[in-house]
Amino acid sequence: MAISKQHEKYEKQLEILLKEMPTYVVEYVDAKQDNRSPLTLFNYVRDFRDFFYWLITEGIAKCEQIKDIPTDILATLTLDEARNYFKFLARKKYKVSQADDETKQIHAKTVNRHKSSLRSLFKYLTIEAELDNNEPYFHRNVMQKIEVTKVKETFNERAKQLTDKIFIGDKDLEFLDYIKGFEYESSLSPTQLKYFNRDRERNISIVSLFLGTGIRVNELSNLRIKDIDFTSKEISVIRKGNKKDTVSVTPSSMDDLQAYLSVRNERYKAGTGENEFVYVKLYNNEPRPLTNRAIEDIVYKYTKAFDKRMSPHKLRHTYATNLAEQTNGDIPLIMSQLGHSSSDISLLYINTTREKARLASEALDKRREK
Repeated sequence: MAISKQHEKYEKQLEILLKEMPTYVVEYVDAKQDNRSPLTLFNYVRDFRDFFYWLITEGIAKCEQIKDIPTDILATLTLDEARNYFKFLARKKYKVSQADDETKQIHAKTVNRHKSSLRSLFKYLTIEAELDNNEPYFHRNVMQKIEVTKVKETFNERAKQLTDKIFIGDKDLEFLDYIKGFEYESSLSPTQLKYFNRDRERNISIVSLFLGTGIRVNELSNLRIKDIDFTSKEISVIRKGNKKDTVSVTPSSMDDLQAYLSVRNERYKAGTGENEFVYVKLYNNEPRPLTNRAIEDIVYKYTKAFDKRMSPHKLRHTYATNLAEQTNGDIPLIMSQLGHSSSDISLLYINTTREKARLASEALDKRREK
């Protein structure tokens, strides 16, 4: 089975994080590794860490280190204490950016994830684990009494929110023309222009591939030379769960990819072996694969200069919305191209196109006001 860079990255981060954890958390992770991804387990253990810190801070756990918290503390945790933790979490605020003091409250979906994480741990400790005496660690599961409150949003509401954050109509084509043309270059300083010219083909290809395939940032960063098929205009990607998949690419995105590959070896001293990463940078005069963060920064920079700051995931949404419109809402095709395991997410893009239709109808009706 193919292992992605992201998979290896979170395996290492999880290993580091587990050094802070009690032995029963280490056992939990070991028991879940066959059916949970390293990213999921990393996020779960990070949630455990937040909860354990709170137990110590509140004086519920009388110890200095997380790894010393015994299961007795979890077994005797009262329902009020458990509820107080999630109240604390829901009222927590974080900084939107380092540049100013603007803050936001943690989203209800994030609180739900913390609830799911702890429910999973407590279920393991009370039901799934088995000690030498053939019994679990304890029997009373207070987290079972904590409800996960579903965040209620209709597809229309989600579609409306999505429409405000993506390129609508031919805006994606205008964006590509913008970064390929003189208009963008004219806004750069001489130093910025120097690096833009060096990385022009690479960065244009990155943006173009997001808009021409709908792949995720991790799928793009893990792309290898052997994964490109110019004849069939397809690429092979590693989906969530390390599943290999084949994705169709728009011909123009393939042209942009070819333009990048024609300068890749010379500009970045990159190898041509089939296992070499496609998207690379120069680091200490040596080629290195671009990280997810570096790719995100490229997209942030160009989208902000054109219209509004957008992530690679928003470019994925843009592609999916355009695909839904061009195929009259072909759900199986959207699911296949986007790598969705459920039709619910794909249906969102159908509603997005309906939202666009409504806005278009309103615009057409304005002619009557003249």
